[in-house]
Order: sequence, then structure tokens, then C-alpha cells
Amino acid sequence: MALRLVSDFDLRKDVLPWLRAQRAASAGAGARGGGAGIFENNYESLRVLNVERNGNIIYTYKDNKGNVFFGLYDCQIRQNEHLYTFEKDLQVVSGSVNSERTLLAASLVQSTKEGRKNELQPGSKCLTLLVEIHPVNNVKVLKAVDSYIWVQFLYPHVDSHPLPENHLLLISEEKYIEQFHIQVIQEDGNKVVIKNSGHLPRERVAEDFVWAQWDMSEQRLYYIDLKKSRSILKCIQFCANENFNLMFEAPLDISLSDSGFKLVNFGCDNLQDQEKLSKYLTLCVFTNHTGSLCVCYSPKFDSWEQITYSVFYFHKGHSKTFTAALGSADSRVTQGITFLNLDYYVAVYLPGHFFHLLNIQHPDLICHSLFSTGNNEVIDMLPHSPLQSLSGSLVLDWCSGKLYRAFLNQSYLLEFLWNTRLDCEKIAVLHCVLSCGRDPQFLEAKIIQWVSENISACHSFDLIQEFIIASSYWSTYPETSNWDKLLPYSSVLTWTTEIPGITLVTEEIALPLMKVHSFQGYWEKLNFHLEYVKYSKPPLHYNNSVVRREWHGLISEEKTGKRRSKVYERNILDNAIKVISNLEARSLEPRLIPLFQEEDNPQRLLMGLMVSELKDHLLRHLQGVEKKKIEQMALDYVSKLLDLICQVLDTSWRKHNLHPWVLHFNRQASVAECAVFHIMTRILEATNSLFLPLPPGFHTLHISLGVHCLPLHNLLHYIDNGVLLLTETAVTRLMEDLDNTEKNEKLKFSIIVRLPPLIGQKICRLWDHPMSSNIISRNHVKRLLQNYKKQPQSSRIDKSSFSIEFLPLNYFIETLTDLESSSQALYAFEGHDNVDATFVEEAALKHTMMLLGL
Repeated sequence: MALRLVSDFDLRKDVLPWLRAQRAASAGAGARGGGAGIFENNYESLRVLNVERNGNIIYTYKDNKGNVFFGLYDCQIRQNEHLYTFEKDLQVVSGSVNSERTLLAASLVQSTKEGRKNELQPGSKCLTLLVEIHPVNNVKVLKAVDSYIWVQFLYPHVDSHPLPENHLLLISEEKYIEQFHIQVIQEDGNKVVIKNSGHLPRERVAEDFVWAQWDMSEQRLYYIDLKKSRSILKCIQFCANENFNLMFEAPLDISLSDSGFKLVNFGCDNLQDQEKLSKYLTLCVFTNHTGSLCVCYSPKFDSWEQITYSVFYFHKGHSKTFTAALGSADSRVTQGITFLNLDYYVAVYLPGHFFHLLNIQHPDLICHSLFSTGNNEVIDMLPHSPLQSLSGSLVLDWCSGKLYRAFLNQSYLLEFLWNTRLDCEKIAVLHCVLSCGRDPQFLEAKIIQWVSENISACHSFDLIQEFIIASSYWSTYPETSNWDKLLPYSSVLTWTTEIPGITLVTEEIALPLMKVHSFQGYWEKLNFHLEYVKYSKPPLHYNNSVVRREWHGLISEEKTGKRRSKVYERNILDNAIKVISNLEARSLEPRLIPLFQEEDNPQRLLMGLMVSELKDHLLRHLQGVEKKKIEQMALDYVSKLLDLICQVLDTSWRKHNLHPWVLHFNRQASVAECAVFHIMTRILEATNSLFLPLPPGFHTLHISLGVHCLPLHNLLHYIDNGVLLLTETAVTRLMEDLDNTEKNEKLKFSIIVRLPPLIGQKICRLWDHPMSSNIISRNHVKRLLQNYKKQPQSSRIDKSSFSIEFLPLNYFIETLTDLESSSQALYAFEGHDNVDATFVEEAALKHTMMLLGL
């Protein structure tokens, strides 16, 4: 299944054997009659009560007399500990223990004497007690009221030494929250007692709220109060210095006025009928280390055919409301919808119906989230009981008493990637797999294998583009949380294809109003997101438009001989050298494919320019990051792009068992070479539209395979349309490898006439053929006559020195000889070979005879 739940704790396995052993030992000592059977008859009462910040789990059970036992399971050392026993028939509402395990707070009500066992008696008093448990000493009553109370100790970030003061939250059904300050002192060695227990200082934290959620990991309280029937979400951050701050207020476009009182993550709520869960709204807040803030909401269920849920992406400034089809009216919904926090994703889960994996880092397009519905293993293998999402990807199944750690299942997602046929699922799963990141080299190798075998399988997007952009993004994302603002995440900018089973409505929302002025950690990142949404229009994602313009300028200057500053070009080429060096350092084993074996100045300029422009882009928008680090980030990013292209090529090369001799032209093409040529053409198409650099030598290898694999007319069509580029290395090898058969002559001539002039002059001298001589002579004459100015007759050579009686040719030869003698020194300095008039004369005569058929 897409979601992997790894068990961290199981009441039946981790607590029950220990309890049985304790009861057996107690019975053996004669402390109580009945032996181990006493607990055996009451194991159904065993349940998880709370999970504290340090991972310790508080649980409770009743013996056959109704006495309430409180125990603690330490997840670090995997041992149980008895905290306290109330020797009265009580029903536990809530419980919490401080970090030193010296104080236990518990909220209890009396059970009824008639009717069903454990049924709550209406109007029964709720006692909130504070117990000294190290060692067992006094019990202090904090509250004795007719409404329910929930308790939660704070766990501030401090050193391991005991705290002089503990802080306890009391959450009342009367819609207020108080904080008690409890000072403790040590007496008689290790005995810990409450100081001034007769008067404990307390203060109001919140009031008039209808919903509250506790974040145990980050020590945050979220709550909603109603102002003129408007829902306002607020957050309070509790700090290690005993202070708490109201961090933000955010309006929520939801109706809570008739929903009643609801608490989330204040222990396990055992007071509601599980059968009615699906009829109540679900609301929870999720954050992660990147600064995201999501509010997930599902209103009261009122239809058997579809269900609606919304996610407010406050860090993005919009909300998305999804409507999922449930099938026929016969498919009854017996459980409520569940939202699970999975770091970069939120899972929306309705047992037996659908599973929706929402991308919260990049929620703009629905195709970046994975939606699965129907009776398949994704749905059926997940627990059907209600799940409670805690902090840090912890999931509690409080019906069975199991605590899980939730992960995206890499192996299943990879298998799903191979088998799915829908483009929307391909792109969603691709990003899911890359975001897992636990073994990036293994993942990339598997994905590259999939890409190479499904290169033409996607119709809605370019698979190679998406893989290169997405993998480059995720490989560098952990370095800084602001990458998602500055680097492209996906090659897909719009998505209009319908996704089966779900519809979507997107709306802008009001941003949270931050109530403090100094930010650290998560709050600094969230504030950065909010500022970006306010002021960054259009988005700041990097693109290669500047590189495209600059590169074309450099190439045209190179062709015309006009060069800008040598220092500028040298810096760009130095960047390219660093990228190639970085690539060589990344490669763990020698590359099989013959790349990086030639200079390839255009591609070096392109990769050097991209490093330069990306570095400038990051410097403009990344405040407070060292320049050297940004330079390294730019180098790493461009190196990663090229490395991914090389890996795709290397994988296809190994798959088809090719060898470097494909670069030679005096052999026939194989089916494997044609397959690799197709992949290289798709890579070229993908990189051209994004204007990404290619490894030096790519075009030489591509044209070499093209000559092997394509008929001549197709080959020339590819060349004329810029798909295949004629490199000096490839054409030189072609002239050397092929003999002068009629077919090869036609190929060589077709290649030579398409070469740029400078390369063409070099190549013609390698081909010992009348055609080559003709081209050389034509180019020589053209060069001489370009700047021809008629000279005075006195300076001309005496025509009597020529034996040809064809007057036009005599005059032509006379002119060439004159020009050649006057410019010989100049051309010698420019590196041109001397082509004398006699050679031109002979070439002209031969060409004339060929045209006349003589």
C-alpha cells in the first residue's frame, strides 16, 4: 500500500504481558486473592490515554472492583512503569504526566451504579486531581465541576536537569483554557513535593472557543473562537521561558456555530460513540519544518454518494475544496474521514472508499497529488478503524491501542509507477517517490529505468523533462527551505485533464495576521511564505530565458569574429570546468557512454552561463546565505541536471549493451543503436524546450548514431531542422572511416555542403576527391573576390604567360593570380592554405567537363 504504518507501540504486546506478570506476582505474594484471573476478566478496559512529547505513552485500565490503574510505557527503553492507582470506581477522562514523572494530572468522573458498566451518569462531578508520584504522596484537587476537564503538562525544550516549575494546561468543556504553574521541591532525598500546594498560580490562556488542537511536538495550541459567527483560528506558542505568545490569527470560511465542542490530540476521546463519528465535522491543523500551515476540514456528512473536504493552504494563500465520489447509495459510510500528516504530504483517507495523498509543498496543480479510489489494495490494506494523527508522522489507532509511525511506502510507489496507465498518477507518484529521499541513488536508478522504458508513454507532459526538473529539485531541496520559491519544481505549468473520481474548486483566502514581530525557526519560515504570497507577483521561479538570450549572443559573436571581454568569457568557461569537475566527483564508477571526450565549446558556454545566471538569481532572493554557499548550490544544481542526463543515457547504453565503437561509421546500425538514438532524440527535444545544457560530446554521439540509423533523406531532414548538429569531431571521423563508394560520396558531399564555412574548409582537405577539390577552389575564389577592387592595367600580369586561348578564363585566371600575389602574406598569417591559380584552373576545367559529360 502507498502508506506504510510501522508499529511503535501495541497495548496487547507491549503492556498486557507485563500487567499479567505484575498481577501474577501480586497474587503469588498473597497481596490480593484471585491471582492473574482478576485482570484477565477486565482486559477490555485497557486503553491508551495520552502520548506525551517525549514519546512516552500513558495508559489506564480497571480491575474487577473498578479501581483505576495508571501506567506509563517508555518508548526509549521499552519498559513499563506503574504511576498510580485510584482505589475507587471512576471513569478516566484525561491524564498527563510531567517530564520528570513526578506529577500526574488526571481528570475523572464517577461511574453509575445502575445500568451498563462504565456508562457516564448525567450531571456527575468531574474531579481534576494533581498527584505527587515520586514517591506516592499527596493528592490535590484542582477542579471539581460538573463539566468535563482535559489536562496536559507542557514539555519545554530544556536540559535534562529537573525543572523547578511545571506548567499544566486545563481545558474545560465550559470553553476556557487555564495554565497552572506548579513549583516542586525535593525533600528527604529524592522525595518531590508541591510547594505551596494550597495556592497554585494560574492564568487564562484562551476562552470562548469551540474547537482546540494540541501539538505535542511543537508545544502549540490551536483554537477557534467565534466572533459574530465568524470562525477565527488562533495559535499560541508555549516557550521554554514560561511565556506564551499569540502567534497569529486567521479567518476560516467554515461554519462551526452548531457543531458543538471538539478537542483534537488532548489524549484519546473515549466519550463519543464511534458509530456517530462520520456525522461530525473533522478539523485539524498540520505544519511541517518547511514552514507550511494547512487546515484540513470536512463538514458534517450528509450524502451517501459523495463527500467534500477542504484544505486551507495558508502558506500558499489559497484553499482547495475536493469532492470525491463514493459510488452507489448502497456503499454506506460508517467511519469518519481521517487526515494524516506525512511531512511533505497530507493523506486524506475514508476507509473502504478512497485514499488521497495531497502535496502540501506544491498544491497548485491537482496532478501533483495522488488520488486512489475503489476496491483496491491501497484502500483495503489500511486500518478501517478511526486513526488519530499526532505530531511527527505518528498515528494512533485508539480502538486497538496501536501507535504507528507513518511513511510513504517506496517499494509500493515504485511498483505503482510501473503499472499505472494514467498520466495524472504517473506525475503524482514520480514526485511522491522523489520526496521520500531515504535512498536517492537507489530511487533515481529505479526511476531512470522506468523512464527509459516508458519514454513515449505520457501524453500530457514530457516524462524526461519532468524527471530532470523534479529530481534536481528534490536532490537540493533539503539544503534550504526557500528552494521551492526560487527553483522550478515541475515542468508542468497547467493541468486541464480530468482526474477520475474527484473534482476540485480553488479559492483565494485571507492570509494569517502575524501577531509578533520577531520570528525564529518555524515561524520565520511561515512568515517568509506569507510575505512571498503578498509581494511576489509573478513567482520568482528560475527559468533559462536570460541564458537563452545571452548564449545566442555569444554564439553569433563567435561566428562573426566579434568578441566581448575575454575576462567575461573566461569566467563562463571556468564555471563549465567546475561543473565538469563536480560531475566527475559525483560519478562513483566510470561512465560507459563516451561523453566529455571533446571540447564542445557551445555546450560549455551554455552550462557556464546557466551557473552564472542561477547564482545571480539566488543572490537576489536568498537573504543571509553566504555567497560561497550560493555559488556551490548553483554548481551542484547544474551538475545534477547534467548528471541525470548522463544517467539516462548510461542506463539505455547498458540496457542495449552498446560499446564505444558505435562512433565509427564503417559498420551497419543495430536495433539497439536505433533504440538509443530514439532516446537521445527525446532527451534533445526535452532539453531544447527548457534550454538546458547537454554533456559535451552529446551532439557528436547523436549525429554518429543518426548516420547509422537514418536513411539519407531523413538524416538530411534532421540536420536541416536542427535536430542533428554537425560537429567537427563527428564529420572528421566520418571522412576518415568511409571509403569513396557512390553511396558514401553522396553522403559526404551532402554533409560537407551543410557545414559551417570554417569547419567545412578543414574537412574538405581531409577528403581526397575531385568534389572536395572543387569545393576548396570555389571557396578560395569566393574569398578572394569578396573584397575585389579593379586594379590599374599597369599592375596586371602579362596574359601571354597563359597557354589557354579561352579569353574569359584567361581573364579570370589573371585576376585571381593578381589577387593571390597581393594577399598571400595576409592569408599566410591567417592560417589559410595557399590555393594557387593553376589548381583553380584545373578544377574549373574538370568541373566544366563533368557538366558537359565529356
